[in-house]
Amino acid sequence: MANTINLTLKVWRQKSSDSPGAFEIYQAHDIDTDLSFLEMLDVVNINLEKNGKEPIAFDHDCREGICGCCGAMINGQAHGPEHGTTLCQLHVRKFRDGDTLVIEPWRSRAFPVVRDLIVDRSAFDRIIQAGGYVTVRTGSAPEAHSLPVPKIDADEAFDSAACIGCGACVAACPNASAVLFVGAKISHLALLPQGRVERERRARAMVERMDLEGFGNCSNHYECEAACPKEISVRNIARLNREFFRAFVKG
Repeated sequence: MANTINLTLKVWRQKSSDSPGAFEIYQAHDIDTDLSFLEMLDVVNINLEKNGKEPIAFDHDCREGICGCCGAMINGQAHGPEHGTTLCQLHVRKFRDGDTLVIEPWRSRAFPVVRDLIVDRSAFDRIIQAGGYVTVRTGSAPEAHSLPVPKIDADEAFDSAACIGCGACVAACPNASAVLFVGAKISHLALLPQGRVERERRARAMVERMDLEGFGNCSNHYECEAACPKEISVRNIARLNREFFRAFVKG
């Protein structure tokens, strides 16, 4: 027999970015502890619709911790209390029977609320469009190991590329800074031979776009790393600073 718990949900409801928002309280009764957090919201929404009420709007896609679409603050923690976990991978069993969960969207000027728990994260897309890519001709796929990359660089590049752009780093940062996201994207390419050709232009363009989007500055709280579901290291922030300085030195 499945274990079940009862939860009180205090959910932020907002019809649009131009509308005022407020918390509304819902009761989630007899929720199977094996359900994911988003599956629990599905159950709550089914009951809301049965009663003729508007369901809670929230972002999701793959529900496998890959796409980066999901995201909300649970009791003040981005993606909830489980370390290194996306919201879709968070399970109800991480909470206790009778808990009250305060659920709200990412809070950042650069991430305006679209509806309820959904925010517009297209600012990240525009940062990538500014320079988070390789345009130089690389030819066809090379033979294995024909481009020697030191293992430490390959590992760092792989770890940086794990960023899914969910925005938890911005939501957790007291300054709503995006430097962990931008640092991860710049590091991923700057560490590999194909990306080094455009490294100066890339660093300058992406940082300038980040500032234009209205993200805050980094003040080394390290909340970004703590909240990141992919455990992206703040070493990427240091590399971002070096790449940006290099861009100005080389002119």
